[in-house]
Amino acid sequence: MDNKDCKEYFGTEKDQKHNLILYMFDGITFMPSMALLSVATVIPFFLEQLGASTFQIAMSATLATLCIFASQPFLGSVASRTRVMSKTFGKILLAKRFFFLAFVLSIPLFTPYPALLVWLFLVAWGIFNFFAGAGTVFNPPLIMKLLPPDKRAALRGIGFAIGNIIGVGMAALIPVILGGITFPYNFMLVFSLGLFFLFLNATCFLLMREHEDVEPRVPMKVVEYIKSIPGCLRTDVIFRTMIFTCMFMVIANTFIPFYTLYAIRTFFITESHIATLTTLAIVSSIFVNIVFGFIVDRKGPVKVAPVAACFVILAGAIALFADSFAHIIAVWIFAHLGSGIYMKTANLMLGVVSPSSKLPLYTGIFSSVTMALPSIFVLLFSSVVEYIGFSVLFIIVFFCGAISLLINLFVFQRQLQHRNNVA
Repeated sequence: MDNKDCKEYFGTEKDQKHNLILYMFDGITFMPSMALLSVATVIPFFLEQLGASTFQIAMSATLATLCIFASQPFLGSVASRTRVMSKTFGKILLAKRFFFLAFVLSIPLFTPYPALLVWLFLVAWGIFNFFAGAGTVFNPPLIMKLLPPDKRAALRGIGFAIGNIIGVGMAALIPVILGGITFPYNFMLVFSLGLFFLFLNATCFLLMREHEDVEPRVPMKVVEYIKSIPGCLRTDVIFRTMIFTCMFMVIANTFIPFYTLYAIRTFFITESHIATLTTLAIVSSIFVNIVFGFIVDRKGPVKVAPVAACFVILAGAIALFADSFAHIIAVWIFAHLGSGIYMKTANLMLGVVSPSSKLPLYTGIFSSVTMALPSIFVLLFSSVVEYIGFSVLFIIVFFCGAISLLINLFVFQRQLQHRNNVA
């Protein structure tokens, strides 16, 4: 693509640099919040303190994906019809974060009723994640629209890496806050710090410079959006295969909080161990964002995606034979490397598979299917894990990684190659 085409598709060079800086700032502000609002460590620990059941703790993880699934027709329709996607996206992010802040500030009122507080948290967390679904239908099309293909992973990855370094500092504060301040004010402070970074994050999208679409998006109402899903899945074989390979990865990644629960109940870990796991998750993300960001820009997301499945296979295999917290650390690192690489490649693969005019539709369908079905499976499994044991969970993780790897290498990539050869 020459300079003229690049300006037509992605805006002027000045606008590209402006948006790239904002996307770096997106990573810098988003990742510290993930340490402080971690669904894999902090939130299970908060719910455990309230006496939540295994099913309720599992709900905190699966609600994130189920509510995102439920939001896709509505938010996908909004994304297809809005003129300036970045501004609409920023306003949605601000609204949902102010809502969750209101819940956090109300926690002391319900502390005398821990059972009620658990359910109130799950409701607030569900609403918060319903509007988090905007990220799946707004952000990938924005990236494809505002950033050239060779600038979509590396520099954004550096921003996420810087954010993760800040996140390490935030993770180090977690045991200090949780151990030094009485419950529930300790968790209130942790959650509020996470939201502070998220408010800064929302401003990135409000400040972006967005140009007119070169290929206009297909506007759809909610009913039209829902009606288009079966046809899209039926006619686009490559997209359907991509969904299958990603579904197995999502199942494996959704089980990550269970590693924390397994460590709590088997090795009786404390606040300091939680901080260690949080820090290791952040360090793993830094590695993925710096190293694999550049690799994705050079090799493309399709070629890199199978590496994620390999790490998931390792995590499941080691977890099956883990008999110490040191083994859990190894499992934790491999699981987060697999999850991080998957997140780095999945949305960018949509840019390879989807027509640009239908990106909001494709991203919505992709998020809905890959999140909903695995989440239902994980939620059902969580209700029986106490009876059948964690070993079955680790076996499932292992086979999910293996199936995803085989589908990617021997079906998905070959279909893409055939399509490119025909074109």
